[in-house]
Amino acid sequence: MGNIYAQKGADICMEYTVLGRTNLKVSRSGFGALPIQRVSFDEAERLLLSAFDAGINFFDTARAYTDSEEKMGRVVPKIRSQIIIATKTMGASPEKLTEDLETSLRSLKTDYVDIYQLHNPPEVPKEGSPIYEALRAAKKAGKIRFISITAHKLTNAVEAAESGLYDTVQYPLSALSDERELDLARKFPDLGIIAMKAMCGGLLKSAAPSMAYLRRFPNVVPIWGFQAASELNEVIALEKNPPPLDEAMSAEIAAIRAELSGDFCRGCGYCKPCPREIIIDWCARMPLLLRRAPWRNFTNEHWRGEMAKIESCTGCGACKARCPYELDTPKLLADALADFKEFLRSKGLS
Repeated sequence: MGNIYAQKGADICMEYTVLGRTNLKVSRSGFGALPIQRVSFDEAERLLLSAFDAGINFFDTARAYTDSEEKMGRVVPKIRSQIIIATKTMGASPEKLTEDLETSLRSLKTDYVDIYQLHNPPEVPKEGSPIYEALRAAKKAGKIRFISITAHKLTNAVEAAESGLYDTVQYPLSALSDERELDLARKFPDLGIIAMKAMCGGLLKSAAPSMAYLRRFPNVVPIWGFQAASELNEVIALEKNPPPLDEAMSAEIAAIRAELSGDFCRGCGYCKPCPREIIIDWCARMPLLLRRAPWRNFTNEHWRGEMAKIESCTGCGACKARCPYELDTPKLLADALADFKEFLRSKGLS
């Protein structure tokens, strides 16, 4: 554990780790900036600076996250030399990749990105491919420091790790991850693993189980998605007293796994858009949300209307074809609607 560092002070109590062979010293909790799309510029600025003041120095965003980069650009010039920035491109050609990178640099108000990630490509680009060579050119030009990739399929993540071409790999890891997934950290200790979906798409009630479960691996850094001060404060409090993976926590994780066993939607959103305007990633998870979140939030007129849209599903299969977890999404939606109706009846709300 020689690459773990602690920093304590009046306002900061944070551990830092070296992110694989990048040698970047990053906070063991990162800031996932996807959710700041949903808040105002002023609120995003407050969240970002509060995280920085608490010791978080690793911030992950993407060109695809609407105005997330622009919101980060409000604070980056003030703290650029003290933070690590990761962003992503879905560009499928060298020209689009270059265009995305230039846009990201302008939006973030910086002249370089520390970690530049290919955003969940269907196949892992190899050395000599136009996309990979475009990344190399950007690195040579000093616009990116490290070449990286994100993946929702384990086979792609492993292929990227084995290739040696990528300095970090971003993959969904949480307290629900199985041993095959954890082998990413075990078998490739020199590879930085950025753990997305540590809250399993909002299905975990607390960050503690995933923090305890993943903290065994010094090369794994979860990026927690924050859109409210309460969410940030929870992680900061846990950083001050990291939860151990003891007998009680192991039992809690086992209970969560039993409750969430079987196929379930992780909420990644790659299935969208739906031609019938179904909010697939939320509607498919409705049975779990009703039982793992304040259920009254999901039984109002708005969500009744959204769930009713499932009845208009034509079974086109577009969502199923795009699902990185290879789920039978139309069936999940149909089952979710049936469960929703039964839940309403059970509460006397139908």
